[in-house]
Amino acid sequence: MQFLTKSVALATGVTIPFVEIGEKGAMPVVFIHGLTDSHLSYKPMLEAMPANYHMFALTMRGHGDASKPAAGYAPEDMATDVAAFLDAQGIERAAIVGHSMGSLVARTFAHAYPRRVLGLGLLGAFSSLHANSAVQEVFHAVETLAEDIPDDFARDWQKGSLATPVPDDFFEVVIAETKKVPVRVFRGVLSELMARDRTFTGSGSLVPTLIVWGDKDAFCTRIDQDTLAKAFKNSRLLAYPGIGHAVHWELPVRAATDVAVWL
Repeated sequence: MQFLTKSVALATGVTIPFVEIGEKGAMPVVFIHGLTDSHLSYKPMLEAMPANYHMFALTMRGHGDASKPAAGYAPEDMATDVAAFLDAQGIERAAIVGHSMGSLVARTFAHAYPRRVLGLGLLGAFSSLHANSAVQEVFHAVETLAEDIPDDFARDWQKGSLATPVPDDFFEVVIAETKKVPVRVFRGVLSELMARDRTFTGSGSLVPTLIVWGDKDAFCTRIDQDTLAKAFKNSRLLAYPGIGHAVHWELPVRAATDVAVWL
C-alpha cells in the first residue's frame, strides 16, 4: 500500500500534511494522531488495514510539518480543521478514529458536527485530562523546557506510551516527528486539554463507537474506559492485555483488524 504524503491548505488558515489510501468512493475514514505525533504514526496500522475504505491520516496544526500558528490549539480548533479538511475533499460524512489527543478531537468533532460522523474510534482515550495526575506531571516537565524538545525528553516521553517494544526504525520516525513540535505548541495543547472537564464531550452522539485500550496504559485508566463506555451508549470496549497507551503502535495488525471489523 503506497504511503505518499500530500498537503492541503484549509479554509481555517492552516496547511496540513496528510496521506490518502484505499478505495476512492468507499466509506471515508479519518485518522487523527496523538500529542506530538503526526500522520506517520498511523503508518503501521494503515498498512494492515483492508483497502476497501477511503482512508485519510492527518497531521494536526502545530505538529509535524503542519502550520504552527501562534495560538488556536484547543480540541475545538482542531475539530474545525477536520471539518475544513472534509470540505476540501468534498466529503460530507466520515468515520473518525483518534488516538489519545486525537480521540478527544474526534469527540469534539462529533459534538460540533454530529451529522458528519458515521462512527467514532477512540484509541488510548481519556475521559478527561483536567484531573489526570500523569498528564499534570508531563505538563510540569514541559514547562521547564526552552524552545525545542530535546532528544532525550522526546525519547522518554514516547517510551512512556509503550508497554512492549516497537520496531527501531518506526520509533526513530516517531522521535523525529516529536522534535518538530515547538515547546510552545506542546505546552499550549496540554493547557487546552487540561483546562476543563471534558468527560461528556460528544457523549450525546449515538453513532457506533469503538473504544480500544491497553491495560498497561500509563496515562488512561480503566475508569476512563468505563466512563466513556457508559457515556457513549452505542459503544464497544476492547481491552488489550499487556499493551500500553499506543495500542496502534504495539499491536498495529490487531488494531487494524478490530477497527476494520467495527467499520
